[in-house]
Amino acid sequence: MPVKKNIEKKLRKIKPSGKREESFFELVYEVARQIPYGRVTTYGAIAACLGTKLSARMVGWAMNGAGKINPTVPAHRVVNRVGLLSGKHHFKPPGKMEKLLKKEGIGVKDDVIVDFKEKFWDPSKLEA
Repeated sequence: MPVKKNIEKKLRKIKPSGKREESFFELVYEVARQIPYGRVTTYGAIAACLGTKLSARMVGWAMNGAGKINPTVPAHRVVNRVGLLSGKHHFKPPGKMEKLLKKEGIGVKDDVIVDFKEKFWDPSKLEA
């Protein structure tokens, strides 16, 4: 099943208690796993894709805990709205986020993605 339809299907599954069957963090991780190699997205773009555009900060919290999740989540590919490596402090050792991005061919200068607009991937444009 294509990713966007799968996410939309999960978002619609609400229990009688009003809680979703999938946690918000799990949905965030599912979207983040779709970020193509050599591309980046933003906390806000993931939130908007999930229909909660005001939840960018919650996406950040999810990415903060992504290092302990299996299958792995490429949290290094998620940056703030201007391409700043705002989550870099949660990677150990220091500099790991930048190193992972550079390994994928993404330029970083002064903690900002070089050519951010060209490297940006919009998860809301996933094939339906």
